[in-house]
Amino acid sequence: MRKSLLLAAAAMMALGAGPALAKKQLVIVVKGLDNPFFEAIHQGCEKWNKENASSEYECFYTGPASTSDEAGEAQIVQDMLSKADTVAMAISPSNAPLIAQTIKTANPTIPIMTVDADLAKADAALRKTYLGTDNYLMGHKIGEYIKKAKPNGGTICTIEGNPAADNILRRAQGMRDALTGKEGLAALAGEGGWTEVAGCPVFTNDDGAKGVQAMTDILAANPKLDAFGIMGGWPLFGAPQPYRDLIGPLKDKLASNDFVIGAADTIGDEVAIAKDGLVTALVGQRPFEMGYKAPSVMIDLIKGTKVADPVFTGLDECTKDTADTCIQK
Repeated sequence: MRKSLLLAAAAMMALGAGPALAKKQLVIVVKGLDNPFFEAIHQGCEKWNKENASSEYECFYTGPASTSDEAGEAQIVQDMLSKADTVAMAISPSNAPLIAQTIKTANPTIPIMTVDADLAKADAALRKTYLGTDNYLMGHKIGEYIKKAKPNGGTICTIEGNPAADNILRRAQGMRDALTGKEGLAALAGEGGWTEVAGCPVFTNDDGAKGVQAMTDILAANPKLDAFGIMGGWPLFGAPQPYRDLIGPLKDKLASNDFVIGAADTIGDEVAIAKDGLVTALVGQRPFEMGYKAPSVMIDLIKGTKVADPVFTGLDECTKDTADTCIQK
């Protein structure tokens, strides 16, 4: 009898210990697990976990397998919001209106923030803050590099990702504003000397191979094209060898600024591509910093600590001449 009571007591202690050992989840939901940009966010999240092993909180990184799976990301957001151990969430919206509707439907009581990509301004009240790149500034800097190389303007094609990704739309707007000196133009038709060619912008759904194919098609249709403005690094880091194969024959034109490519990001092979003179300039984000900072921001939101909105991470600017030193360590 005594043995049975001891076993029962031990079982009760084990059951009681389970929930106490479970950590509260600070969830980061990204657009897709197939993108090295988001893997850098993952690594930042994991570094936070290692440095805060004794914390009651844990950074949990997730997302759909493919960056193009907008519905999958929305479903993951919905599923994670239904879990009792999710105490805060940072979302990188692939389709900003869809994620906004998902949040509205779930009506969560936990703090929601965005990371890397934001919701549209009209839906900003659905999240507490945005952590990540100043996307307008990023696009503006890309435009400044293109304009410096081609001060008299020319023809340009903008390569974008998802047509509903707010961060990419802001970058494209920043680039157009920098090129023209005017604000808010949805397309360029001679302003500041710049004209966007037919078929542009091209939306690649963050697929590197599609990005290279789009560039190939645009160059075939416009052999005298003056510039590409690439609002994400997809063709460079997602399909680096096809990109090299396409742009390699244009290296001399890039060197003389007869042809210009301004592109976003500095991940994967991008800096090596810049060093080889196959892109005019890169303006890179700091995704590792986003993943590392997000848990601390979420904890502040949980505790009711005042958090700035937005919280911007910095930018790195790389050219052929600065490729060895341009990335913040």
